[in-house]
Amino acid sequence: MKPTIEWKDGKVVMIDQRRLPLEEIYVECADEEQVAAAIETMIIRGAPAIGVAAAYGVALGMMRLTDAADLPSEFARIQERLRRTRPTARNLFWALERMTGVFDEQKERPLRALKERLLDEAMAVDREDEGICRRIGAHGAALIKDGDTILTHCNAGGLATAGYGTAVGIIRAAWEAGRKIQVFVDETRPFLQGARLTAWELEKLGVPYRVITDNMAGWLMQKGEISMAVVGADRITRNGDTANKIGTYSLAVLAKENGIPFYVAAPLSTFDFSLEHGGQIPIEERPAAEVREINGRLIVPPEACVRNPAFDVTPNRYITAFVTEKGVIRPPFVENLARLR
Repeated sequence: MKPTIEWKDGKVVMIDQRRLPLEEIYVECADEEQVAAAIETMIIRGAPAIGVAAAYGVALGMMRLTDAADLPSEFARIQERLRRTRPTARNLFWALERMTGVFDEQKERPLRALKERLLDEAMAVDREDEGICRRIGAHGAALIKDGDTILTHCNAGGLATAGYGTAVGIIRAAWEAGRKIQVFVDETRPFLQGARLTAWELEKLGVPYRVITDNMAGWLMQKGEISMAVVGADRITRNGDTANKIGTYSLAVLAKENGIPFYVAAPLSTFDFSLEHGGQIPIEERPAAEVREINGRLIVPPEACVRNPAFDVTPNRYITAFVTEKGVIRPPFVENLARLR
């Protein structure tokens, strides 16, 4: 499988995740505006992958600059355009802050050298992601034993990162270690990231899976057919409250009711220690068409009013543990997560 995102011949190339699983189409972005549009329209999605895209977007935007006199204002403009794309995923802002740090350190150097250094940093963000995800996978795989049946939500695999995955990275690592496992992939309405993307990835990896509708999970838990739930995250506050794809909160409550471990897999770049609790996380509202239509076909009355919050917040009391590149973090979260800073 080709990389989710890569720098190639002076452009950013990414798989168009809207076209999966039926078509593998790759999109080339030649400037920061095209990268921003790709993030906004869900060509690329998943918190770590959005962070990589944002870093490359900054590098692309600066590549086009020819006059060093415009340097500060142009950098600020590029940053602001990318910041406006999607508000919830912490990784986007983390990547932009990282690129800003490089810019501030290097802005007195010749323009060409500055451009090269920014591109090097964007490539480092990309390159480091796979190693981080593999460490998350190794730590999380230790939680899985032979015969376990794992529930996933949304897509937190290679498509949501630079290539290996967080929650699906854990499943992948367990499978590669020889564990005999089964995965329940819920559809994840309204954008169907589970049915379209996670199932596609697991199919390519050869991991046994079954697709279910979102509202089947509780019954399967009640019947004892699910051993654990593993999800990704878009932003985690310092007390452990977690924003993830809409529907995550419901699954966490159901898991708690049924005595099932509920794990959140995320890199440290997803943690936002500036926020005390989940009520402070900005929640994105997506276009109504994503609820009204599937593959462009209307599924509700034409004049139906809808709500489309893209994320919800799971309070820390429903989370069994976080799986990060530094290991498995268990309660009390306020104390234990603080050690990650």
